[in-house]
Amino acid sequence: LQKILILLQVTLSVVVGKTLMILFPSAMKRYILKMGEKSRMNRNPKFSYENWGPTFFSFKYLQFVLKVKWKRLEDEAYEGHPAPNTPVVTLGGEVCHLLDFMKDNRPLILNFGSCT
Repeated sequence: LQKILILLQVTLSVVVGKTLMILFPSAMKRYILKMGEKSRMNRNPKFSYENWGPTFFSFKYLQFVLKVKWKRLEDEAYEGHPAPNTPVVTLGGEVCHLLDFMKDNRPLILNFGSCT
């Protein structure tokens, strides 16, 4: 049911976005550029709006957003429920899953930190 609701929400936003891009191209370009500022997409001078702007609200955009949102459904953790088996990348660049690090019946402890 959650996947169906996400499909409807994302499809509707893509249809509306694509329609607005056709009807109001300059206004949508300004809107997309503002979104690009938030994500820092337009900080690279060799990567202009013409390279990435038109991809917004395309079929590939729809597929990508759905894939990400559906994957996030699997990554939610709830108290009293099994932990999600989230993909992780080792220092060597190998992709594996969090629960691959479980050994026997021992608890898995995650320690998050940073070095600056």
